[in-house]
Amino acid sequence: MRKQAAPDSAAATVTLRVFRFHPEAAASPRYQDYRVPAAPGMTVLEALVCIKEHLDATLAYRSSCRMGICGSCGMFVNGFPRLACQTQVQTLGSLVQVGPLPNYPVIRDVVPDLEPMVTHHAAVRPFIIRDEREQEPPTTEYLQTPGELEAYLQFAYCIKCGLCLAACPTVATDPAFTGPQALAQAYRYSADSRDWGFTARRAAVDHPHGLWRCHLAGACTEACPKGVDPALAIQLLKRLALAAALGMGRRRPAPLAPPPVAVQRRPDIPAPPPPIVGASPAADPT
Repeated sequence: MRKQAAPDSAAATVTLRVFRFHPEAAASPRYQDYRVPAAPGMTVLEALVCIKEHLDATLAYRSSCRMGICGSCGMFVNGFPRLACQTQVQTLGSLVQVGPLPNYPVIRDVVPDLEPMVTHHAAVRPFIIRDEREQEPPTTEYLQTPGELEAYLQFAYCIKCGLCLAACPTVATDPAFTGPQALAQAYRYSADSRDWGFTARRAAVDHPHGLWRCHLAGACTEACPKGVDPALAIQLLKRLALAAALGMGRRRPAPLAPPPVAVQRRPDIPAPPPPIVGASPAADPT
């Protein structure tokens, strides 16, 4: 990670008020202030790196890609769940308060335990389900029109950062609630024309702590850093569940693509290299 400027830089400074809590060493949490130089474009994550490198090496936070892709650096910044790597310090004023995401247990400082989200996500079976041998090993591909792709595409942009659960008022009052992330992913796969799995997935979403607990506050959609609309997905999932209960809405799954006929490699495209995995070891020249 890029080395941060020392805190005695001539750049304008801001105060970061950071949540500090070590469950194994302290009985209660506290906030600690740090003054850091805030160069134009500096993100909250870079400010935390600066603190750790120059002011307080005991500070704990989580990050990885620093590009808004991995979702590791979700934090509660000035009262709103955000990705620290995509939030610039100078847009937040002279005092920036940083805490762990609400609605999750705290591992340490601003590091939340995302295990509840991961558990619900796995329970909805977020993958293509089909009852046929083609699933393993596959021999061809499934056909899908651009319109069928459009039906679920935006929900495929979820990076599993967990910000939607931190913003959800239902999760705050019912920790057993499946949550917007898992419900949106249940719809993402159930709406996929290649999938047959809603019947297998239904028990994980249609229960007393499932999709019917959502009262459409829309906070999950407002918090999503990738523009996904989990609130919409949950309402569409309710429609699927109701249609299934009434025996309606069944559709033919996407067919397999026919094998190519009389297809030849273009002469200007080179052949692929020989496979490495499973290849016989080269003979020893000695």
